[in-house]
Amino acid sequence: MSRRFRAMVVRETAEKTFARAIAERAVEDLPKEGNVLIRVQYSSLNYKDALSAIGNRGVSRHYPHTPGIDAAGVVEESGANEIRPGDEVIVTGYDLGMNTPGGFAEYVRVPAAWVVRRPPTLSLRESMIYGTAGFTAALSVHRLLQHGVHPDQGEVLVTGATGGVGSVAVGILAKSGFRVVAATGKPQEAAFLKELGAGEILPREQAIDTTGAGMLKARWAGVVDTVGGEMLSTALRSLKPHGAATCCGLVASRDLSTPIFPFILRGVSLLGIDSAQTSMPQRLAVWQKLAGEWKLPMLERLAREVTLDRLDPEIDRILKGEQKGRVVVKIG
Repeated sequence: MSRRFRAMVVRETAEKTFARAIAERAVEDLPKEGNVLIRVQYSSLNYKDALSAIGNRGVSRHYPHTPGIDAAGVVEESGANEIRPGDEVIVTGYDLGMNTPGGFAEYVRVPAAWVVRRPPTLSLRESMIYGTAGFTAALSVHRLLQHGVHPDQGEVLVTGATGGVGSVAVGILAKSGFRVVAATGKPQEAAFLKELGAGEILPREQAIDTTGAGMLKARWAGVVDTVGGEMLSTALRSLKPHGAATCCGLVASRDLSTPIFPFILRGVSLLGIDSAQTSMPQRLAVWQKLAGEWKLPMLERLAREVTLDRLDPEIDRILKGEQKGRVVVKIG
């Protein structure tokens, strides 16, 4: 007898016209190449999920499709010796929710190579407060530290600071001893950012240079950029000698126009962050940090929880740039 479950399904109803609804699917229809079946308890909402949910073929090529690049739940079936039924696990990135049916569903089936066991000090719900956004923030901080950026070298700028990646990055950097300057277009959220640990709030218009200068006054030891475009260009031109900026988002623009002067005169670095294809050893190391020394004391304050049935308006909200913190999706 076929096992049925509920999932968000996005369908193309006419050319370049997409509709999403909660529908029934069959476990037997999930990808056969996956050897681990997970009953999903929680997922989370990321910008990439919203793009998939509106039919962006740069994210998801084939429809009907179930978005959700994050999933946390309990293993029901496993063809891998290292993963057993009953294990509580996390899956983020790889192809989940892109062209493989994702976490906005009661079940996912994925390859064992994508699966991370839940760290003991992190609940399934907490893992999805982080989700891909929090993992990306942690990976960005990890890369800055690897590059040699340390608290005694000066301030670190976080752009798009109230969003999912930005808010977690502010918290982790502050917990790690950095003085954090949070750039945002939402001045009404200053108290929220201060509570996370930001030492200064920088209005978005002050974080964008309009002079066209090839170099700007050196201020930042490091930058975690989540928006791209002119804000990233300005940040690069404001880095101190041998500073570094991580780049992980494009909500402002997918294009980057910048002079090469900061690279050849100050020796700055631009570090790309690809959380989806992070190697498993590094993935495990970053999750252990999120569950340990980087675990945020106000983690619950970062999140709002919605059910699968109430996810639809949240997708519209994140596309408009109105999301604050993280949205956790209760599935089970």
